[in-house]
Amino acid sequence: MSSPLEILQRVFGYEAFRGEQQAIIETLLAGRDALVLMPTGGGKSLCYQIPALLRPGTGVVVSPLIALMQDQVDALRELGVRAAYLNSSQEWREAREVERQMLNGELDLLYVAPERLLTDRCMELLQRSRIALFAIDEAHCVSQWGHDFRPEYLGLSALHEYWPDVPRIALTATATAATREEIARRLGLEEAAHFVSSF
Repeated sequence: MSSPLEILQRVFGYEAFRGEQQAIIETLLAGRDALVLMPTGGGKSLCYQIPALLRPGTGVVVSPLIALMQDQVDALRELGVRAAYLNSSQEWREAREVERQMLNGELDLLYVAPERLLTDRCMELLQRSRIALFAIDEAHCVSQWGHDFRPEYLGLSALHEYWPDVPRIALTATATAATREEIARRLGLEEAAHFVSSF
């Protein structure tokens, strides 16, 4: 089995981890939840992409930004990672093909908008699939005090109820200590390991 460092070097082309990346990855690999505050450009995505490649199943990434989701999937595919997304920009045939790949275990990472994730169809798809982890990006969107509040994010606490044994990671670049506490409470991450990187 590959190590996180081997994946970092072979797939992503970086020589070494930065800051708390390795500790975060090892937390997820051990099956524990994590709440991560890391600046934009600090390498947040590697913190869930690498464990998704190492754990059995597909890593499911919840992202509110369709353009960013598509950019990440394109970049991952160029690296040879089996990545796809489900969002409102797709025609139904394209979405059905992604669903087929998910059910057949042909995806390493699946990016989903929160509105799509909480539909009956998507929840049923996930229940019929093997999930490696859940990554909740832009997790500050769960905070009702933030300008980016998205009510759909409040429904993401259901992930722990349906998949209690699947590790979850919530990531944000912008959160005060109070907002981090609110994120943990609203997403059911009170027991999560907290990581704050300032680089």
